Amino acid sequence: MPSTAAVIKALKQPLAFECREIPEPGPGEVLIRVAACGVCHSDLHAADGDWDPPPNVPIVPGHEVTGHVLRLGTGVNHLSVGDPVGVAWMGGACGRCAACLSGMETICPSGEATGYTRDGGYATHLVARADFVLPLPKGADLVALAPILCAGVTTYRALKRAGAKAGDFVGVIGVGGLGHVAIQYAKAMGYRAVAVDLAPEKLELALRLGAEAAVHAGPDAVARVMDETGGGLHAALVTATAPAAFEQALDMTRPGGTTVFVGLPGGAGDRIGVSIASLANWERSIRGSNVGTRADLAEAMGFALRGLVHCTTETMPFSAANEALERLRQGTVTGRLVLTMEE
Repeated sequence: MPSTAAVIKALKQPLAFECREIPEPGPGEVLIRVAACGVCHSDLHAADGDWDPPPNVPIVPGHEVTGHVLRLGTGVNHLSVGDPVGVAWMGGACGRCAACLSGMETICPSGEATGYTRDGGYATHLVARADFVLPLPKGADLVALAPILCAGVTTYRALKRAGAKAGDFVGVIGVGGLGHVAIQYAKAMGYRAVAVDLAPEKLELALRLGAEAAVHAGPDAVARVMDETGGGLHAALVTATAPAAFEQALDMTRPGGTTVFVGLPGGAGDRIGVSIASLANWERSIRGSNVGTRADLAEAMGFALRGLVHCTTETMPFSAANEALERLRQGTVTGRLVLTMEE
């Protein structure tokens, strides 16, 4: 049976479905029969060429991939045919540079990105570097776990980088595919989660998932957060993509607080206004956080496997990949869409 892939052949154009020969894994690689692939906003940025540099087309998007090992390349001895596995955004790193050696492989200059610099999971078959494949338990729910490979690890690492302590107020600005997972990680890690969003239904979801407070992101949002937390957030994670959300989050943190930038706007939206005095005088900090290392991924998945974190998912057939991206573009998704492969 040939492989089928949904391909970005030209930027800002619908994905093209192609029949291909099933790829062969090279040395140190594995061939995976894909079971499911989550639909991330980054897939939309890739398809629309929003980031600099854009992906080299043609490329197959998708980086929340689960499936089973179908073939082993030479030199792979820690995986077996039939093993359930996951493949995340981080598709490779050199392992030798200063960033890798210091536990920051997420910023390796030679890093590879699944679905951006190498083919991803919008396909029935995927070749991945074996050292960057996450083994999963036998019988694992591959649909439910797919979004943990990006939405999960990304928000988990961001919470670690926020430097908050158990009992601190941590704000999640934007309760979408990332944010609704971030709230659960925050609660599981002992933080007091405060959700901020424009949509009432997303604020209701945040409260159901364990947020201690839910604040509408209107003109009085900063004052309301200050009131709810007795002086402001100890840390804020911005998982929204609107520039105003980043500016608002900075104002919501208390003196000494940290704002972590997670969501990635596209194009001209990649700039905000910041008060230098507000940062310097009150010793507030801004940190960036980029997906997660392999260690972060294993830890983040552990929370999900123990039932502490669960992504709200809606499944769509692989053949509806373009429809899924359009729904993401229109903002009509609660939680995470997951493409399932037809057998």
